[in-house]
Amino acid sequence: MTMSRENGQSAALIELHAVSKIYGSGMAEVRALDAVGLRIDTGEFVAIMGPSGSGKSTAMNMIGCLDTPSSGHYLFKGVDVGALSRNQRALLRRHFLGFVFQGFNLLARTSAAENVELPLIYRGMAPAPRRRQAMQALAHVGLAGREHHSPGELSGGQQQRVAIARAIVTQPAVLLADEPTGNLDTRTSLEIMDLLVRLNDEAGITVIIVTHEAEMAAYAHRVIHFVDGRIDSDALNRDAA
Repeated sequence: MTMSRENGQSAALIELHAVSKIYGSGMAEVRALDAVGLRIDTGEFVAIMGPSGSGKSTAMNMIGCLDTPSSGHYLFKGVDVGALSRNQRALLRRHFLGFVFQGFNLLARTSAAENVELPLIYRGMAPAPRRRQAMQALAHVGLAGREHHSPGELSGGQQQRVAIARAIVTQPAVLLADEPTGNLDTRTSLEIMDLLVRLNDEAGITVIIVTHEAEMAAYAHRVIHFVDGRIDSDALNRDAA
């Protein structure tokens, strides 16, 4: 799977063209997304907001190749994701996307380093370089010296840093974070947002977060509001924190 256009023209990193997602039919039909058009370029830091049921999480799942459109087209680096097989979409996720979830999703009985190594195991990387890359990712998120601690021996903020290290250990093009501060106190939330800003600025990772919190969205360069499955507003944040 080659993620480029054959004609050599530059492409947006992410494009949604009239994307709809429909669940059910007839009277039970729900339009989670309704003809959404969206473009996100390499290096952007985007916050997606909206009330519950607005479509923001569905849009995140679509961008993360965890779901497919009912109609319309999703292009990643110019490639129509809808035309890919299930295995090809899995490879796209594995090689280009990193995920951070509200609940951390760490394995309780394994160390921080072992949790971070998991995506590299799926890639078939040998143990020595795998461990070395995991240690580097943990150091990058400020957890040098905590590599052998289990999640139960770490604070909530540290657990989220492990989750972020796991997401970036594969050096993804895009980091997708769904309510990354939802289970954290205010001080720790700000620390996590500062870390995401640094990954965006210094590592050049495109960051897309879903959040209910205006204080967290203030860190993004661009804020997109969803209402009833559609984009209600899409504006640059000239006062990004």
